[in-house]
Amino acid sequence: MQFKVLIALALATVAIAAPSGGLPTPIPASQCNTGPIQCCDSLQTAGAPAVASLLTALGVVVQDVNVPVGVTCSPISVIGVPGNSCSAQAVCCERNGFNGVVAIGCTPVDLNL
Repeated sequence: MQFKVLIALALATVAIAAPSGGLPTPIPASQCNTGPIQCCDSLQTAGAPAVASLLTALGVVVQDVNVPVGVTCSPISVIGVPGNSCSAQAVCCERNGFNGVVAIGCTPVDLNL
């Protein structure tokens, strides 16, 4: 029963404002202060059909279809350490609490800055 409560809390409604005009401009890794940088298989807006379906299946509600969402993400713990690179999309996200399935409110990160 406790596990179901934890899952329900993890899938609570998410309300994050999105930048207008699509995906944001990449930032230097040093500017990410919301948790570990994530490496996601893709970065799309919440309104993209595949992302919208995934969010619906998870019970996650995002107020704006332009909110950037990372899909299939894992944290990169230390930048510059061998084995901690990202061959997909490195992002800094506001909400990472969905067990790597999605990360919400993401900004691309340039690991070379």
